[in-house]
Amino acid sequence: MNFEYTDKVKRLQAEVTEFMEQYVYPAEKVYEQQLNEFPTRWQIPAIVDELKEKAKEKGLWNLFLPDSKYGYGLTNLEFAPLMEIMGRSPYLGPEVFNCSAPDTGNMEVIDRYGTEEQKEQWLVPLLEGKIRSAFAMTEPLVASSDARNIQSSIVRDGDEYVINGRKWWTSGAPDPRCKVFIFMGKTDPTAPTYEQQSMILVPADSPGITIVRNLNVYGFDDAPHGHGEVLFENVRVPVSNILWGEGKGFAIAQGRLGPGRIHHCMRMIGLAERALELMIKRAQERVAFGGTLVDKGVIRQWIADSRIEIDQARLLTLKAADMMDKVGNKEAKKEIAMIKVVAPEVATKVIDRAIQVHGGGGVSQEFPLARHWTYARIVRLADGPNEVHREAIAKQEVRQFSSKQ
Repeated sequence: MNFEYTDKVKRLQAEVTEFMEQYVYPAEKVYEQQLNEFPTRWQIPAIVDELKEKAKEKGLWNLFLPDSKYGYGLTNLEFAPLMEIMGRSPYLGPEVFNCSAPDTGNMEVIDRYGTEEQKEQWLVPLLEGKIRSAFAMTEPLVASSDARNIQSSIVRDGDEYVINGRKWWTSGAPDPRCKVFIFMGKTDPTAPTYEQQSMILVPADSPGITIVRNLNVYGFDDAPHGHGEVLFENVRVPVSNILWGEGKGFAIAQGRLGPGRIHHCMRMIGLAERALELMIKRAQERVAFGGTLVDKGVIRQWIADSRIEIDQARLLTLKAADMMDKVGNKEAKKEIAMIKVVAPEVATKVIDRAIQVHGGGGVSQEFPLARHWTYARIVRLADGPNEVHREAIAKQEVRQFSSKQ
């Protein structure tokens, strides 16, 4: 494994870093201020589109999409350090480069499995940043960490599919720019287990779709993107909206969640790096019990442990990205599961230490740490809880060990 960045990646790292420092970090407070000035927080601050246009002008747009005529053409290994930089500002950074979830995963799905007509209708506007999307998979009435439990239905009726189901944690559903859902449900409950589910494109303005409520994350509404509980009642869409074909839902999910998980991990490493920097800066500034906090033994231990853990997580993430590029997502599934466990757990630990160093300020709106911690904490559930990933890792290890005996 050679993780030495190419000259192209080094150039992009410098350009993305400069953009973040010049535009994104200063815009974070502007973003919140503009959001709070609206009659409702479910509107888009003007600063978002301003930054998007600047990113387009500088050629820092759609960097995430590998092996596609539509994307920049970076490999997962090349994109990893760039998403890490963007992830340092999780609610603004990725979006201004058009590299935010769930759109990245949805665009990869449409690019990989969609028809030319589907790409023209939905992928092109997503790539242009004109619309946003949502991924409707998780359900409130079943344990959706086992996707076999999903009960929503997709039933063919002539030239249409009729869709029924209740979804939640559908990130982006409340966003006024959300124009399409990728919906997962059963087309044939009698088929073999992993051929029962399908995915289908559902326009957000289809009759029968109701946003039941917006869900908070530790008290944060995550407006204007948000997370919705969404009811689909006899929603009708053309048969041509099916992705790949009936019974391909599980196969698509594996293809989608691999890149989605590694993108989450890259963002987590960026968050942890920023938290470490804030921790050190605060510790250098604050005086207590006869000296600065940075001279206290426990603080220095936290700094050292954080550096060790972040670098370990980064190396494991780069290894997974390298394997995805070389042998594919399926063969790299163990490595993807490993980083999905490690990265958010490291991020929550480092951010928690930074909060402790900041004292009361750390849990307030004065610093970004409290909100960053909630984001890192929820990633331990997003795209499958860490316990499920640990179970998958253990199964593969046992299987591998048994085959050697």
